[in-house]
Amino acid sequence: MATLLIGGLGPGELVLILLIVLIIFGAGKLPQIGDALGKGIRNFKSSASGEEDIDVAPKPQQTSLPPASSTAPVTDAEEVSVKTES
Repeated sequence: MATLLIGGLGPGELVLILLIVLIIFGAGKLPQIGDALGKGIRNFKSSASGEEDIDVAPKPQQTSLPPASSTAPVTDAEEVSVKTES
């Protein structure tokens, strides 16, 4: 009988899954995927254990408005035709 490792998956199934992931994402993306997966697991563990080191305060938003124009904005199609006819 085969030994089960993770959730009923044996070594053959894990190798097959790794090969499929390697084909889909390529060798260059695997370190990035592993890093993101590790950070996700770490965040999940810290939230499950009740640690409150996650900053949930909203970040201040910087608003940059365009410079004010010297003419008033046109709000009606009739005004546009009147301005262009003059």
